[in-house]
Amino acid sequence: MPTPDADSATALPLTHSPTLRRLLYEALGDLGLDPADIYRRVFQHRRHLFMPADGRLKHDDAPLFWEAAEVITGDRDIGLHLGEQMKPRMLDVVGYLLLASRDLREALDSFVRFQHILSGGFVAQLDVRGEQARLVIDLNYTGVAPLRQQMECLALLFIKLMKSITDDEFKVDALEFRHAQPRRLVEHRRLFGLQPTFGCPHDALLFPSSLLRRPSRTANPQMHALLWQHAEAQLGELAENQLLNRLHYLLGVRLGQADCSLAACAAELGLAPGALQRALAEQGSSLRKARDAVRQSRSLELLAGGMPIREVARACGFAELSPFYRAFRRWHEMTPEAYRQRLQGTTGTGTRAIRHG
Repeated sequence: MPTPDADSATALPLTHSPTLRRLLYEALGDLGLDPADIYRRVFQHRRHLFMPADGRLKHDDAPLFWEAAEVITGDRDIGLHLGEQMKPRMLDVVGYLLLASRDLREALDSFVRFQHILSGGFVAQLDVRGEQARLVIDLNYTGVAPLRQQMECLALLFIKLMKSITDDEFKVDALEFRHAQPRRLVEHRRLFGLQPTFGCPHDALLFPSSLLRRPSRTANPQMHALLWQHAEAQLGELAENQLLNRLHYLLGVRLGQADCSLAACAAELGLAPGALQRALAEQGSSLRKARDAVRQSRSLELLAGGMPIREVARACGFAELSPFYRAFRRWHEMTPEAYRQRLQGTTGTGTRAIRHG
């Protein structure tokens, strides 16, 4: 599979494994719903109506299901109820790695290392401080706020997975969600055994760090080593989910909305700033080059769509018009007005004053 050009923002679409879709099909059926009919209604205006037998799915299609699920099913807690029904079956190499791990720490290290086999949009991190461990399981999508139903479902699924690794000893001390607090919390208390905290910076499970040393009865060091090699090879084939491409995606999500500094982007990608710099340098890129590439691509797209130039500048992460004009001239050797006129087939000189933007 070709890798994205380091100096191009023509990023490949992020992908995710069909594993969760398969588990969702089963859980919908267990709830007495017709999964084929639900997915047909969700994707009625899309070409791919059904789950493929194999192959990966487009990451940014996932919100279509989660945003429609509550309306279609009439269940305001559909994410929780799907998570309740889900069986944490091993359907991919990451699942088998967790099963073969010697303890919960090795299982979670394996998950964090290979999270992008599951989804290019994952920003998962394990943070251990003293007696508390914190597993962040953020999933990001372009132009979409954190998805309540998806994250509540995933939280229950992760708890089940970790219970299976620890002989049912795993327990959470606290749960943090990025989405706003729902009006009713009865089902949250029933299924989680506690009340989560909402409106947090990350989606995270907090649990005693002592559980990380809990040996697994299914540990198989030889199998784990073989699976690790296989996962490394599989991850290497996923050009769309590799670092530079995910950075382009992240910048597309954050430009004009959130901090795009080296420290902020590194934190979102689960890396130290120096590690992100070195990794980008190895690919002949840098944060500045990647940010410029995304800005170039976005500016052309928004100008072609008719957005006012001042709003284009803001959406590209420029606080003022002047820096945007200087950057646009450097990229394209013309002003934004000239570019728009060229698209419209006119012969404008491209020398209008900035105040007309």
